Amino acid sequence: MLSQKGMPEPTKVKVIRMPSRRGLTDEQLDHLAGILDDFIHIPGIPLRIGLDPIIGLIPGLGDIISALMSFIIIFAAWQRGLPRVTIFRMISNVAIDTLLGTVPIFGDAFDAVWKSNRMNYNLLIRHRVQPSGANVWKDWGFLLVLMLSIAAIVAVPMVFLIWLVHLLRM
Repeated sequence: MLSQKGMPEPTKVKVIRMPSRRGLTDEQLDHLAGILDDFIHIPGIPLRIGLDPIIGLIPGLGDIISALMSFIIIFAAWQRGLPRVTIFRMISNVAIDTLLGTVPIFGDAFDAVWKSNRMNYNLLIRHRVQPSGANVWKDWGFLLVLMLSIAAIVAVPMVFLIWLVHLLRM
């Protein structure tokens, strides 16, 4: 087609963008999960710990630093297009780790056992091995149990308080 000046109009070229390979590799994410959760072997017991429970010993700041490092794996999952429910499950794993990790003494022991980074890495790999979303129902089940547990934690004290007030009025 000719333009108003009699010159041919430039043809529009459709640019196809290839997926970026700038993200972290599976090996790098596995290494990160290992450093955070299980690179130190404790002699005599089958428990391995990583930097997560050690950094968590720093009052106030340790658990926040650990949570921020944990979000690297979640960010990689988001970049790779994992289902939203799986990403929310990964965020829940880190939230449980962070919230319970703030409890003195118990939280540090919990950090050594609850390996949220390793769980999140396994969720990421599970999606690569079975990308069809066949395991998404497990993520929904986990989140349902988590929500029911939170509801029970809130409801049980309220029911007990109502029962106690009712009992004292008699």
